[in-house]
Amino acid sequence: MTASRPSPSDPDPSAGPVRSPALRRLYKALGLLFLGLAIAGVVLPGLPATPFALLGAWAFRRGSPEWAARLDNHPRFGPSLRAWRERRAVPRRAKVLAVLSMGASWLLLWAGGAPIPVLGLVAITLILTSTYLLSRPAA
Repeated sequence: MTASRPSPSDPDPSAGPVRSPALRRLYKALGLLFLGLAIAGVVLPGLPATPFALLGAWAFRRGSPEWAARLDNHPRFGPSLRAWRERRAVPRRAKVLAVLSMGASWLLLWAGGAPIPVLGLVAITLILTSTYLLSRPAA
């Protein structure tokens, strides 16, 4: 009998709350930090909301199940978080904004006179990141 690999929708046994009270507080603090950055990303252009919401959900699942549930049920962040967890899907709008933001960031580096090696390294990183992002199903 072979063990099957869990699907993305299967709960990860290691993803539950940690037992140590100190670690739970640390994960909850990280969740609050990431959630704050996600909220700022909704308002500030160039600061992505979705990756920070994903990180916040990850931290809350380990430090505060109550906050994880609140985030999963949030009207703004909940659908994207559930789509990522269940299907590793990213909303089409988030994909477009992310790729445009990455391109604009590279152009700002270029216009600011960044050295060629820096431009090359950043370009490779952004291309690889964009390729991965665009390969995810649309939510």
